[in-house]
Amino acid sequence: MGIYLNPNNILLQRDLNSPIYIDKSMLIAELNTLINTNGNFLCVSRPRRFGKSMAGNMISAYYSKGCDSRELFKDLKIAQHPSFEKYLNKLNVIKMDLNGRYMTLKDKSRLIDSISESVNEELKEQFPHVKILKRDSLADALLKVFAKTGETFVIIIDEYDVLVREQVPENLFKEYLGFLNGLFKNADLSPAISLAYLTGILPIVRDKIQSKLNLFAEYSMTDAGRLTEFVGFTAEETKGLCEEYGMDYDECRRWYDGYDMGDIKEIFSPRSVVSAMERKRFGSYWTQTGSYEALKLYILMNFDGMKDDVVTMIGGGKVDVNVYKYLNTMTDFHSKDDVFTYLIHLGYLAYDSETKQCYIPNSEIREQWVISVEYEADYKPIIKLINDSKQLLEATINKDAAAVASALTESHMRATNPLTYNNEASFQSAIGLAYFYANLKYTVIKELPTGKGYADLALIPYVPNIPAMIIELKNNKSAESAINQIREKKYDDLLEHYRGRMLFVGINYDEKTKEHECEIEEIEVRS
Repeated sequence: MGIYLNPNNILLQRDLNSPIYIDKSMLIAELNTLINTNGNFLCVSRPRRFGKSMAGNMISAYYSKGCDSRELFKDLKIAQHPSFEKYLNKLNVIKMDLNGRYMTLKDKSRLIDSISESVNEELKEQFPHVKILKRDSLADALLKVFAKTGETFVIIIDEYDVLVREQVPENLFKEYLGFLNGLFKNADLSPAISLAYLTGILPIVRDKIQSKLNLFAEYSMTDAGRLTEFVGFTAEETKGLCEEYGMDYDECRRWYDGYDMGDIKEIFSPRSVVSAMERKRFGSYWTQTGSYEALKLYILMNFDGMKDDVVTMIGGGKVDVNVYKYLNTMTDFHSKDDVFTYLIHLGYLAYDSETKQCYIPNSEIREQWVISVEYEADYKPIIKLINDSKQLLEATINKDAAAVASALTESHMRATNPLTYNNEASFQSAIGLAYFYANLKYTVIKELPTGKGYADLALIPYVPNIPAMIIELKNNKSAESAINQIREKKYDDLLEHYRGRMLFVGINYDEKTKEHECEIEEIEVRS
């Protein structure tokens, strides 16, 4: 048992001892099918807060010869799988946290040498009959062990992309490439590696590292493939936590859901869900592990069409993105596609693989976007949108119907293509964009279903002392008719669990005058 070679299972023990632990052990069943095959090299990229290190701890504890993990796994799903016994603590594991190693090393230029020296020392202790020399690279040492003993290895490298993200000097980066090339492109060494599992935030850098790591299958936020259910928390897992901790699942969805991973449409941000459960409060926990400054730096890049797209996404819309152009570096940003793809990998955007579009996934992340642009001169249109939307919401809450009508007329003109100005869907979209600020205080439901039709917009508050709202839209009729429709269809009955003030907001748009009319009526919903 060593620090790097065949580590113990204490990190998995600590994870299991945590108040909340979601069983993702069936990841091991997937990996077991890849052991000693041509598909045994994986690069798994995820944002921070998405459980990369916990997965690495679990994988290491399962395969490592340096411990007996049977007791730890007995209550996990993998223990019931037919492959459980096959590799349990039967392989040599080399596990490295490259970020931790790099950040704590005083002389960072010696990073690669220090890794080889540390692991080689442990190899010499574990295999005393193998002649490992001080000058041997890690690749050379592993090859010697394999040639002498036939022993194979599982290599786990966490934060493998830290040197990309830290933008280290070119000579250190080239040395790192040589290190990777020796481990994973050495034809003689390949049989000695039963499994390679790399994790990081970014996928493989395409212009520099890809030729070194082209044996790796990539699983990322744009294409998680067979590993989708292990990206974050699924809806079923999150529902279970909400039931256990007495938290509202719909609110949890609004705050932390929104990552569409293809086959699984609802993936939740794990760290944020756990924080909300433990603190018994929904809110933004994203800033605890990453500053909005990281987001602001990239959305202020002046690429054509980018500002308009940011406006659309802050307003709840989706925009087209080509995720295949980005080279996965921290320096080669040539278009808004590069920026948006990078932000997808960071978790600040989600990706819809069917429509090839990106969007802001949830309220927690939307808050970071609003903060990032709120005081930036380059984003004056967005600042105006934010301020106008905020004032519109305040006017509605204060039942100032004239101010609401005036604000909507201006917003509709600004947000709508003149060719589709009178289109009903365009009208609804414009109203939704105008009220986007409500997302920071309300659960916003578009087209709330009823037995007799739909309410165009329903706003359910999740902060105290503000009213719920039902908004009905009409074209070429009257605001009064919109209010009457709300009363007749009894949309408020659908909000049976809500108690307190509620506003009926009727809005009419006149195609001839290009003006809006508004009426607001308040009721009290009692138990």
